[in-house]
Order: sequence, then C-alpha cells, then structure tokens
Amino acid sequence: MISGGQQPISLRRAETEVIERLDHELTRRFEDRLIVQKALTRSLVSFQSNRNKPAYRWYKYKEAFSAPLLEYLFHHYKISGKILDTFAGSGTTLFAASEAGMTAEGIELLPIGQQIINVRKLLESDFSHEDFLTLERWIVASPWKKSKQREPLPELRITKSAYSPETHTGIERFMAAWRQENDRVQAALRFALLCVLESVSYTRKDGQYLRWDYRSGRRQGQKQFDKGLIADFEEAIGEKLSEIIADARTGETQTELFPREKTRGAIHLHHGSCLDVMPKLPTESFDAVITSPPYCNRYDYTRTYALELALLGVGERELINLRQQMLSCTVENRAKDLLKLNPAWAIAVAATDQQELLQAILKYLEEKKEQGELNNNGIPRMVRGYFYEMACVIAECARVMKPGAPLIMVNDNVRYAGASVSVDLILSDLAEKLGFDVEHILVLPTGKGNSSQQMGEHGKEALRKCIYVWRKL
Repeated sequence: MISGGQQPISLRRAETEVIERLDHELTRRFEDRLIVQKALTRSLVSFQSNRNKPAYRWYKYKEAFSAPLLEYLFHHYKISGKILDTFAGSGTTLFAASEAGMTAEGIELLPIGQQIINVRKLLESDFSHEDFLTLERWIVASPWKKSKQREPLPELRITKSAYSPETHTGIERFMAAWRQENDRVQAALRFALLCVLESVSYTRKDGQYLRWDYRSGRRQGQKQFDKGLIADFEEAIGEKLSEIIADARTGETQTELFPREKTRGAIHLHHGSCLDVMPKLPTESFDAVITSPPYCNRYDYTRTYALELALLGVGERELINLRQQMLSCTVENRAKDLLKLNPAWAIAVAATDQQELLQAILKYLEEKKEQGELNNNGIPRMVRGYFYEMACVIAECARVMKPGAPLIMVNDNVRYAGASVSVDLILSDLAEKLGFDVEHILVLPTGKGNSSQQMGEHGKEALRKCIYVWRKL
C-alpha cells in the first residue's frame, strides 16, 4: 500500500516518459549548439561578481547578473550600437553598455529597480561638487541624530515589525532630516537608505518570501531562523554613504575592457511591463537585446523587495497590481489575455500551443493538480503563463531588432512534481518559430541543484543554467 496517496514509483515514471522522450528529441535537435562554456562561472552569471565592483556594489540586487559577464559578451560577440534590456532590474546591462560607449534602453516594472537606475544616473552625471560635500557632512555630523522630528516610515502588512524600535526611530529621523536638502541630495540619501534596509532589519530575502529572524516576534514555520548579526543603522548608513561617494566621485566605474576616455552612451529607462512597453518601440531599431527575465521558479519579487517597495510609497493595492503585471513567475499570477493586449501576438500564442514538450508538461502538471500531488495548485497556471508570455516577449524582440542582431538571455531550467522543465530548449524552439536562429545555448559547467523537497522525493539531479544566444533572421 502506498501511504499519503502517493503513486508507485513505476506509475509516476510512466507518466513522465512522454516528457522525457520529447525532451530527448529536442535535446538531440539542439545538441550541436548546447555548449558547456567553462568561462561562465556561477559567480559571473550572478550578482556575486558585482560585490566589489564600484557602483554595481551599492545595492545588492540578488537576481542581477554581473558587469564582467556583460564585458565578456560584448567582447566575444562584437556587440555595439543600441542595446535593449527587456527586464532591466538594477540596470547592469544598461550601465555596462553605456560604459562601452553604446546607447542603452531598458524596461523595468518594479519601483526598486527604477530607483536604482535613476539615482545611479543622477550620481554619475548630475551631482554637483556641493552635493557631494553635503553627503560628506551627513557622514561626519549625522544631522538626523540631533533632530527630534520623525517622518513616518511607510509599511505594508508584510513589513510590519521589520526593525528594532531603535532602528525604526533612526530611520524616521533620517527621513525627516533629509527634507532640508535639495532634491538631488534627498534622492541620494533615500537610495542609501534603500541599500541598507535588509541589513538593518530582521528579514532576509529568500526567493519566494522574506525570511524573518526570531527576534522580530513574528512566527514563520516551525523552524526558528537566526539571521545572525543585524547591522547597526548608524554604522550601516555611514558606510554606505562613504562607499557611494568614493565610487561616484572618483569615476571608478569604468571597466577594464573599456577605458574611461571612451564616451559614455546615453541610458533611457521605460517604466512599466515589457508586455505594455515593447509594442510601442519602433521596428528594427536595436542592434542587440541582452536580458535575464524572471525565472519560472515561483520567486515573488513584490514580497522579497517589500521593505524597499514600502519605503518608496507602494501601497497594498499597488503591490497587488505590480504582482499581476509582472511576467508570470509566481503562483499568484492570474492568466493574462494576451490577444486582448496585442492581437499581433496570435502567431506567438499559436507557436506555444504547438510546442509539444511544453504541452506535455502542462498536461502532466494539471494531472498532478487533480491528484492532489502539487504543493500549490497555482503551479500549472504559472508555468503556462510564463511560456505564453515569454513567447510574446520573444516575438516583440524579433520585431524591434535589426536583422542579424543577437538576443542574449540568461535563464535557469526548473523542475516541478519530478518533471524537468527544459526552459532553454522550449524557449529556443519557440525562438526559431518566431524569427530567430539559435546560435548557441551556452551551458554553465556547474548546474543548479533542486530544492530540498524535490531532492527528497525525486533525487538529486542538477538543472542546466544557460545563456541563450539567438540571432535575428
């Protein structure tokens, strides 16, 4: 007898045989382009290589790839001209392209990404000598400590009790004191505060949610979480301001491949979802697209970046709206009416309807949902939405890119209910149907592990982490 309603391993195996066969066929079709690239380390294809890089290190945007990766790609694929990043995040592509003398445009939905990009542009181009002197005065004199005035700290339901009483008071005094400064200095001080919020809080970003330290008084699961040392607010904000001043004033943001004397290219940021913004961009206007979309991994950025979004004035209703506007990557995303958004996407939707491997995976996940074997019933809807929406993004990229232009995308494969989802193969197959030639699928030599739950039920098997290189026909 099988306990807990689980099926015998032999039956579960039979259910995945169709998926495995279709996956194998697609792997065979792309095998000459699936290339293990030893130069692509996990630190290079993540935020880790930005940790000590001036300006890029200011805000720890965990989902970002690194500036050195962009330098590698620019050099290896001889990229120049006008660049687009459809999921700009913290702006790594935009600033690396600008430093290389290219014009860069980005699209970003979340206010935290918009803030990082806009304030970095401000600090690198519009900040005066007097503005920097004001920031130095804040480090030395700490004017907020002498003030009794407080600016109420905006909160969301999911951010209440995030700080100790002393830190909460310090933040509110800091916010009240910056009102005495000009708009540029206020923006820099707000940005510095955003950069330290997590380190001075009881929280830690953990993909799908904020993890709460036991000292917050909030219960979260059965296992007690100890974050360890929680940074002192005065020390953290002082160190961050010093770091920002040192990087911005000395002009150390140039890369090794592209010296400072090279004229920086212009940066333009579009605020909003790429599904809304891209149809408004001119046809055949970009020489390359370099991006990393949200992965199909249930990560909810509206929760993990809730402290920052609250500080930026995002309210409860706006938070819900942002979650629904995002590319479908969380179990709470509702299905989008893509053809109502843009009837021209009918070709992309039809191509996704006909993608056999994806449709087999969706059928399998729906069956698991009916059998009560998914830990969240929103998974099939999320996976479906992810690929249909990504197909529309790919179709728009084909429209706005010049012939011969490369589209380079960083992404991860995933697994649900024991079924491996080869995101790289499915998206590459769709790309071929939507106007691209698949030039390379660069595979990192070290794959990504499963979640502990997946390993416990289905065994440990590394998943590919890849960089796709497609060429517009």
